[in-house]
Amino acid sequence: MREEDYRRLRDARVREPERIAEAAAKRRRRPLLGDRDRLLIIAADHPARGALGVGGRPMAMASRLDMLDRLMVALSRPGVDGVLGTPDVIEDLLLLGALDDKVVFGSMNRGGVEGAVFEFDDRFTAYDTEAIVSMGLDGGKMLCRIGVDDHRTADTLESCARAITELSRHGLTAMLEPFWSRRCGGRVTHDYSAEGVIRAIHVGQALGATSAHTWLKIPVIDEMERVMEATTLPTLLLGGDPTKSPDETYQTWADALRLPGVRGLVVGRALLYPPDDDVAAAVDTVVGLLEGAGR
Repeated sequence: MREEDYRRLRDARVREPERIAEAAAKRRRRPLLGDRDRLLIIAADHPARGALGVGGRPMAMASRLDMLDRLMVALSRPGVDGVLGTPDVIEDLLLLGALDDKVVFGSMNRGGVEGAVFEFDDRFTAYDTEAIVSMGLDGGKMLCRIGVDDHRTADTLESCARAITELSRHGLTAMLEPFWSRRCGGRVTHDYSAEGVIRAIHVGQALGATSAHTWLKIPVIDEMERVMEATTLPTLLLGGDPTKSPDETYQTWADALRLPGVRGLVVGRALLYPPDDDVAAAVDTVVGLLEGAGR
């Protein structure tokens, strides 16, 4: 993007903040699933928890203008269905005119700041259901870390259940990201064994008064066939911060995308900050994986 575009964005936030709601009201919406019957959603809600690192770059996501540049490139590529973000990011993209004909998910609970003593306190500090409805978004995403040794998990479960019920009443998708977790050495860690992911799925998919509009967002691990047998809910694969080479990561995703019940990918850092910083090429590669999985 040109500096002039960002100057106008900053000026709008100062002089015409009402333009955010106006842009949301005018946004062209689309069905959740298109002809491909698969989704590729770009995730951009990591900074709200203070998670700015990608691979060996601890402050990779520190620059908002650089992140917006990368998001604009990703959203412009054919085959990208939409974005997942907190209000600050979604509103920047609305003012930049980047969200027409895109699926937009609002990220809801970002209170568990990375590395904080209260990290398991995943309270709702971003979008709520009322805001998602009023802004014309397509659904809400919530993190559900089930801390087996932290009593604050009970509040997280209750809050996620309430949000799922409220979103469903409006016919909106609830994207739930469950993890079986514990604190080890002062850090929150997730159980990426098949057993751990399966336990998290079973707890998560039972939240709320109905699961009619609930989609799961889960990591790609070993034994994905076993994992996918744990649910009948539509499932999106979590990209995360890859530790393998891009080629290995893409192959892992390609294999998992062929499993019954898998409806696409939600990827952020791996596509926005690839090792060679070629966002367009990384996105195009993953679009090809989705198209190949649908054949």
